Amino acid sequence: MFIINSFNDINDDLLNRLSQTSIKEGITIREATNFYHLSTSSIHSWQRSLVPKKTRNKPPTKISNEALLKDVEQHPDDYMYERAQRLGCSKSGIEAALKRLSITQKKDTRTPEILSNKKS
Repeated sequence: MFIINSFNDINDDLLNRLSQTSIKEGITIREATNFYHLSTSSIHSWQRSLVPKKTRNKPPTKISNEALLKDVEQHPDDYMYERAQRLGCSKSGIEAALKRLSITQKKDTRTPEILSNKKS
């Protein structure tokens, strides 16, 4: 007997046994949860689809990609809270949208003048 902690721990053999043999041959979902040490919601979701979901097929709802890209082009040095005020959303929403678009914080690769003028 084994306990399953996540979807990644489950192999295809167990899913096939669970979906094809156990439940379809008359074992109730409650009996299957006790036997396999799973929750009833897991078994119900696996009956619908045995393939794990890797991505979301949902477009952005609050912040459009085009508006955010335009704002980044017009104001490249602004803070996230300033973008949030302009676009009418939260700072964490801007943070998630920038991550979704793979936009990172601007890096300054130049050496600061303080360090270059400093004598060792």
